[in-house]
Amino acid sequence: MAKENKKKFSKKQKSERREAWMRIPIAIVSGFILEVWGFFIFCFAIAQLVIILVEGKKNKDLLKMSQVYLIQLYTFVKYITFISNERPFPFEDLKKSIVEK
Repeated sequence: MAKENKKKFSKKQKSERREAWMRIPIAIVSGFILEVWGFFIFCFAIAQLVIILVEGKKNKDLLKMSQVYLIQLYTFVKYITFISNERPFPFEDLKKSIVEK
């Protein structure tokens, strides 16, 4: 009879595997939110263009919203590519800058 080889994982390995499995539903939920948010950011970019053409200056609120979106997208990509274990929005607080004080 062939001897059965059961893989034994350490607690750290089990934790890493669990975190890897958690990335799937987190990627789906956060990805969907970022996709919808990205559509609005695209609309804001068009609005920003019109505002600049009409008024000759940028709308600061639209710039801030776009920056927050890009920071969340950056956090999402870092998490999905295993660069960071920091979960993206909505699983963590919404970050408004890359450098938190």
